Amino acid sequence: MLLGLTLGSAGSVSANVGPTVDLTAYARARAADGDGRTQIAVAGYDKALLQAPESVTVARRAYREALEAGDDALIDRSLAVLQKNGEAPPDAALLSLATAIRKNDLPAQNAALERIGKGPFEFAQASLRAWVAFGAGGDALTALDPAKGKAVARRFNAENRALLLIASGRIDEGVIALQALLGTDQASLDLRVNAAQLLAGEGRGELAQALLRGDDRVIVAFRSRLGNGVKPSAAFGLSRLLLRLAADLAEGDPTPISIALIRAALRVEPDNDRAKLLLADALSRNDASEGALLALQAIGPDSPFHAVALDARITVLNRAGDSARALLAATALSAAPGADSEDATRLGGLFLTARRYNDAAKAFTLSIKRVGNDVTWAHYLQLGSALDQAKRWPEARKALEKAVALAPDEPLALNYLAYARIERGEKVAESRAMLERASSLAPDDASVTDSLAWAYFRTGDAPRALPLLERAARAEPANGDIAEHLGDAYWAVGRRYEARYSWRAAAIVANPGDTARLAAKIASGPIEGARRP
Repeated sequence: MLLGLTLGSAGSVSANVGPTVDLTAYARARAADGDGRTQIAVAGYDKALLQAPESVTVARRAYREALEAGDDALIDRSLAVLQKNGEAPPDAALLSLATAIRKNDLPAQNAALERIGKGPFEFAQASLRAWVAFGAGGDALTALDPAKGKAVARRFNAENRALLLIASGRIDEGVIALQALLGTDQASLDLRVNAAQLLAGEGRGELAQALLRGDDRVIVAFRSRLGNGVKPSAAFGLSRLLLRLAADLAEGDPTPISIALIRAALRVEPDNDRAKLLLADALSRNDASEGALLALQAIGPDSPFHAVALDARITVLNRAGDSARALLAATALSAAPGADSEDATRLGGLFLTARRYNDAAKAFTLSIKRVGNDVTWAHYLQLGSALDQAKRWPEARKALEKAVALAPDEPLALNYLAYARIERGEKVAESRAMLERASSLAPDDASVTDSLAWAYFRTGDAPRALPLLERAARAEPANGDIAEHLGDAYWAVGRRYEARYSWRAAAIVANPGDTARLAAKIASGPIEGARRP
């Protein structure tokens, strides 16, 4: 048995609910699916479903792959097979609702709502039903009680009630309801944008602009491009609710349901650029990088999400392992007119990953210049790290000292400067005191604990260092630096077997440049007076 298909005598297969068919298209689709070649997989599943139009097995795989590719025809065809056989997944009802709203088919909308109420998305049914009622010209607010239902349902009901109050012309009530819901998270940002679009559509531009305060890139872009806003509709409500769900799911691992939610939103609002951003992220994290790049490419320069899409393209390329294209994209973005400190900082981070430390230092210097009076300790810590790794210690020391001066109670800044100075034998007593302070501020930070232990070790107090290093190693067993330090401490107190064990553990995760040093330690112990490069 092969996933519901049985091999025939002449190399054919028989679907368990259909006639004998050629296995080639299905097999090729499965192989392409496994290799992440979405378009080839979709073509194969499409052909296989034509050959076995009743096969639930083929339809199930075709449905998920078509969702990833955005092939609406195959989505609907495979979904029809699954629904006929009672095998449709829970997200199918949301897609059906989107189709019904797009076709203005009220009976089909109500039928989809009934199915939604019997599945895992039941908590969203009241809000969805309210938008359907609004689209049909009915009273959208009667059944939408924000105090009823479970906590997640109450939150959705409250958000959609605020939007529906604005959509129904009850502006003041809607704004009051909205203010009680807004915070600083992504969901609140999306809610502010959605409400601002509705307010602008109702001719209340001043209220819309008041909602769009802040320096977030999307908010800034919407402030200047709000125009006449949007007119409320069932399509508007459905798409925004589905994207709210998809954004929540995006905080975890990507799932096929995330993509289904976004595709349903795009079915009723094909030009929704927020949906395209979420789709690109979901596809990228599902190893479908080319599809993700195409989704981002569809977000044009006039969109408020254009700048975010350019950022996202770099993330997608990095996830795909295409660091060269990511670096080129980040370089162009940082050099473009209007580029800001964040663009330079991102470029510096990519240069660090590529071990181009001098270039990273230039980028971080540019970031500091661009940020002006808003410079923080983190900017100087990044610059100091790049200069340190570029072996430009005097310049690195100055940058790190500025970081500590700006944030004298920041453990990361204290840790980096003090550890680097101790490694070079500079201001050892003062630096050890800094590390003791950093450890008191961040007692559970394994890196800080390791640094303090190493300070004790370097000043001749291996017995005091050892328990701290053991604690740090338990917290981060895969940290090669901690494992090597622990091995050095074991050796110093005469525990040679445990020392070699720790060095071998360090060698497993070591960078290529560290393997020779660790091999020498394992063979003969540390060289007296030697310092790590």
